[in-house]
Amino acid sequence: MRLLGLALALAGILAAHTAHAAQLGSLSIDHAVASPSAPGQPNGAAYLTIRNGGSEADRLVSLTSPAAEAVEIHEMSDEGGRMSMRKLDAVDIAPGATVTFQQGGIHVMLIGLKEPLAAGASVPLTLNFEKAGSLTIELSVEKPADHSGHGGAHDGQMH
Repeated sequence: MRLLGLALALAGILAAHTAHAAQLGSLSIDHAVASPSAPGQPNGAAYLTIRNGGSEADRLVSLTSPAAEAVEIHEMSDEGGRMSMRKLDAVDIAPGATVTFQQGGIHVMLIGLKEPLAAGASVPLTLNFEKAGSLTIELSVEKPADHSGHGGAHDGQMH
């Protein structure tokens, strides 16, 4: 009985881990999360990883979500000790490459949220690629791990 309980717990952990993964042709998308939004905050941030396991490059050209009026790709950079953010028109994904959307770097902005992003919820996000087509994934709303080296979560504010 103890072994069965352990097996069920392990299965639950694996299911939770793989729930964030999706495949579109040679592209795999995983670790798709959105940060919970602060009360009154009109924007949110989302993070994910895209891997190109194929032999041809592709481009992420746009994103959409029913949870926001607009969805944009943004990049943060350090300009003379001041963090700034700029909108990107697309993101290239070279063959064999991994592109990580993360705090302090390239990330997704959910602009004009229709309701706050609450921890534990999920939000649909459609990724539109130049060659592979479109794929809708679910963003889990949770505090993402900070691997940017810049400290805390991106708050959705544009600077």
